[in-house]
Amino acid sequence: MPDGSQVKTVASGALLTAPNVITFGRLCAVPLAFWLIIDHHPVYAFFLFLAAGISDAVDGWMARRWGGNVVGAVLDPVADKALLVTMYVTLAAVKELPDWLAILVVFRDLVIVGGVIVLAVLGQQVAIRPLYVSKVNTTLQIVLVALTLLLAGFSLRAPVALEVLIWAVACSTLASGAAYVWVTVRQQ
Repeated sequence: MPDGSQVKTVASGALLTAPNVITFGRLCAVPLAFWLIIDHHPVYAFFLFLAAGISDAVDGWMARRWGGNVVGAVLDPVADKALLVTMYVTLAAVKELPDWLAILVVFRDLVIVGGVIVLAVLGQQVAIRPLYVSKVNTTLQIVLVALTLLLAGFSLRAPVALEVLIWAVACSTLASGAAYVWVTVRQQ
């Protein structure tokens, strides 16, 4: 009979855990969120985005409480990035956010992912840990998407708040991308 640690090790590789199912549901919500915005239903997109945020908190809490696994550790950031990048590109396409901001957000992520791939191909150790500036950036990106969807969905206006947040996201995106490049270059 296996002891508890062996059972946990076997279970830790399980694909169908409650946190993973929730995360996969969030990933599957990405095309729906895209369609809701393109089809001019920002109210529904707002509530879907809100539900995605709540699901992220719930699956994270569950993974910390009962133990996560490798599948969840990979799937969770993929779902989060897929949703955020899709929201920026789509909101720029419907002229709710500036094109240049969507390009900046996507470019930062491409530089980070591309850098990891290049280093891995070159046989370099790749250890990406979330930086504080990156956490601030992600928070600001989420708040901007939520505010944009809220304003568009309920026909509200807050041009000053929106402009300040757009520039805060732009600055934090640049700072976060530069910080990742700097940390990676220093480690090599």
